[in-house]
Amino acid sequence: MKIGVFVCYCGENIGRTVDCAAVAKELSAYPGVAHAEAYKYMCSDPGQNLIKQAIKEKNLDAVVVGSCSPHMHEKTFRKACASAGVNPYMVEIANLREHCSWIHDDIPSATAKAIDLVRIAVEKVKYNEPLQTIQVPVTKRALVIGGGIAGIQSALDIANAGFPVVLVEKEPSIGGHMSQLSETFPTLDCSQCILTPRMVEVYQHSNITLLTYSEVEKVEGFIGNFKVTVRKKARSVKDEVCTGCGLCVQNCPIKKKAQSEFDESLTTRPAIYVPFPQAVPNIPVIDRSVCTYYKTGKCQMCKKVCGREAIDFEQQDTFLTFDIGAIIAATGYKLYKIDKKPEGHIYKGYGEYGYGELKDVIDGLQFERIASASGPTSGEILRPSDKKEPKKVVFVQCVGSRDESKGFSYCSKICCMYTAKHAMLYKHKVHDGEAYVFYMDIRSNGKGYDEFVRRAIEEDGVKYIRGRVSKIYEENGKYIVKGEDTIAGVRMEIDADMVVLATAMIPQPENSKVAQLLGIPYDKHGFMQEVHPKLRPVETSTGGIFLAGACHSPRDIPESVAMASAAAAKAMVLFGSDILEREPVVAKVEASTCAGCFYCQKVCAYSAIERKEIRDRQGNLIKVVAYVNAGLCQGCGTCNATCPSKSVELIGFRDEQIFAEIQSLSGF
Repeated sequence: MKIGVFVCYCGENIGRTVDCAAVAKELSAYPGVAHAEAYKYMCSDPGQNLIKQAIKEKNLDAVVVGSCSPHMHEKTFRKACASAGVNPYMVEIANLREHCSWIHDDIPSATAKAIDLVRIAVEKVKYNEPLQTIQVPVTKRALVIGGGIAGIQSALDIANAGFPVVLVEKEPSIGGHMSQLSETFPTLDCSQCILTPRMVEVYQHSNITLLTYSEVEKVEGFIGNFKVTVRKKARSVKDEVCTGCGLCVQNCPIKKKAQSEFDESLTTRPAIYVPFPQAVPNIPVIDRSVCTYYKTGKCQMCKKVCGREAIDFEQQDTFLTFDIGAIIAATGYKLYKIDKKPEGHIYKGYGEYGYGELKDVIDGLQFERIASASGPTSGEILRPSDKKEPKKVVFVQCVGSRDESKGFSYCSKICCMYTAKHAMLYKHKVHDGEAYVFYMDIRSNGKGYDEFVRRAIEEDGVKYIRGRVSKIYEENGKYIVKGEDTIAGVRMEIDADMVVLATAMIPQPENSKVAQLLGIPYDKHGFMQEVHPKLRPVETSTGGIFLAGACHSPRDIPESVAMASAAAAKAMVLFGSDILEREPVVAKVEASTCAGCFYCQKVCAYSAIERKEIRDRQGNLIKVVAYVNAGLCQGCGTCNATCPSKSVELIGFRDEQIFAEIQSLSGF
C-alpha cells in the first residue's frame, strides 16, 4: 500500500507550535509512506490540488492529512481524494490543531506529539477498507407533530414546496397558545387576525392532511423511511359529515359542568363544544367525562337537534399508518402552575403567592384571555372574583423562572416582554389605573423589544420596581403585595386589586414521551435536545427528525416561526433526492459467533438492533441473532463495547485497526 502524508500549517494555528516540515520529513521515511509534504493551507484549492497531483503521480492508495479537527474538513479532503481516484474512506485525519498545537507551547514536544499522531493515523489507514455509502430510498412526505404556530409554519412551508404533510395536533383545534393571545409584542397587532388565516390555509391546503384530536402512537424505521402510527381519538362526532352549524353546542343542557381549557378555567363550557369560535376545524367534540349520556345513558339532545346525523356515541378511536420521510417535532409549551403549597409555606392552604386560592391572583395566559375581545369578559379588564374593574394591578415577573428551588434554572425569555405588554394593555383600557411591575432584571433582546419596554415605562406610566416579592395575602378585600425596591433600598407594600404572575415556560408534559417515541434526547427540564447549539440547532441526533419552536427551549413567536421554517428547510433538503446516502461507518454483527443475548439491543440508543432468525435449508430454526439496521445505526459503537462475545464490529474501527494504532506508539 502506498500512503501519502500531507501536513497542514493551518496558518499559525498549527505552525506556531509544530514544526510541520519536520513532521513531513520524519513521516517520509515511515514504512508504507510513499509521499509526504507540508503546506500552509492544505484545505485551500492549491492545497487540495497538491494532494490530487500526488495521488496521480505516486499512485497513492490511501491518504493521511495532519490538520485541524475532522469535523471541519474531513469531507473536504475526502472529496478531493475521491476526485483523484482514491476511495474517500481510505482517508484519515490526524487532528494536529485541537489535539496538539492548541494545548502545547513547547515546539519540540508538540512536534514529537504531532509525529506520533500522524503515525497513528498511518497505521490505522493501512487496515482501512474501501467503503461505499449506504443508499436508502426517501419517502417524500413529512410528519409535523403539534399544531401551534411553529407546526403550522413548518407544515405550510413544506406543503407550499409541493411535498405532502401530515399535521398531527392533540387538541380539537390547531392554533396552540397563540390563539389564546389578545395582542402580540412588540407591534400589539391582533393575534387572531394574523393567525386565523394561516390556520384556514392549513385546513384547505391540498398537500396537508390535518389530524386534530389525534396523537402519535408509534414511530418505527429510520431517516427517509419512517412508519408512523397515529391514534385518531373519538370525537363522538363524524367529522366527514359535520358542517359546524353549532346547534348541538347551543342545545346541550350541560352548560357549566366543565372548565373551559381555552379560557384557562375562567369560564365553563358545555359537554359538547368547539374550543373557540375561530377553531380549525370547526367540528365539536364531546367530553365524555361530563356528558350525561356517557354517565347515565340518557339525554342525547345533541343527536336530536343534529340534522346531519353527525353525532355518533359509539364512535371509537381509530389508527392510521403513514410512510414518512422526515419528522418535525413542534409540541410547544405550557405555563408552570404554582397551585401547590411549597414546602415550608407559612400561609395554610395557599399556593405560592396565593395562586389557586386567591381568585384574583392569576397567571399570564389567564390575563390574556381577560384582555382578549373573545375572552370571558369581552376584552374588559375585570377581576375574576367579582367582575369589577381593578384600579391597581401588580405584575410579578420570574415566578418559577431562574429559580433552582422550583427546578427551573433557566430564563423563560418571553416574560419580560409579555409583562410589559400586559401592563400596557391594562393602562390602555383602564386609564386611571395603576400598574406596578416587580422584576429581577429586564431581558428584552429582540428587534424593537427594548423600545417596547421603555414605551411601557415612559409613555404609559407603568411603575417598574426592581426587587422580588416576598408574599401576597388578602386583607380587607385587597391583595397585599410585600416586596423590596432594591434600587431605592426600601421595603414596598402595595394594596392591589389584582395580581398577575409571569410564571415559567415549561415543556408540555408529553414532551418526554414524544421524545422517547422518536428516539431523541431531552434535557433535565424536558426540552428536546438538538445536535449542536450553533451549527445544527434544529437537527436531532436521530437522522430525519427536526425541532421547531418551544419544544426545544423557551421562545417567542418570531423565533418559533424562524425555527419552524429552518426545520422545514432541512426536511426539504432531505426530500431533494430520491436516494439518501449515509455514512457506511455502522456496526455489523458476525452471526456465526453471536450468542443471541441481545445486550446490544438493550443499550442501542437508536433502536438499530433487530432480531434475525437463522434457519437451515429445510426451514428449521437454528438460532436467533442480532442484526444491525444500517439505516438506523449512527455508528456510536456502544453495541461493539457491550457485546460479551465480541461478535459486533464497528466498520472503520475494527479491533485490528485500534490495535495497530496502539502498537504504533508502544513499539511492539
